[in-house]
Amino acid sequence: QLRLTEEEKRLLAQEGVTLPGDLPLTQAEERLLKKVRRKIRNKQSAQDSRRRKKEYLDELESRAAACSALNQELRKKIQELENSNGSLLRQLQALIKETSTKPAQTGTCVLV
Repeated sequence: QLRLTEEEKRLLAQEGVTLPGDLPLTQAEERLLKKVRRKIRNKQSAQDSRRRKKEYLDELESRAAACSALNQELRKKIQELENSNGSLLRQLQALIKETSTKPAQTGTCVLV
């Protein structure tokens, strides 16, 4: 008894061929059945390949979004640090200016 899947039956019908329900098959019928089964395997393989590619692209898009978010966060931190650095630099310059306008003081150091 020859058992065919619905997909095999559909492709055989597209080819315009009907196979007998019992075995053995002729060589031409066997070749045709192999061809149909190969088409089905190729179709499934192509579907799997497209699915894997889609999953890969989804993962890349997710990673790109995470990297963009981190990049934005780091840019904000850089801006904050630059502002803080500028403020500290101005304070330092004010202190230097303040100490440089005072006259030099002399002191005595005693070593015991």
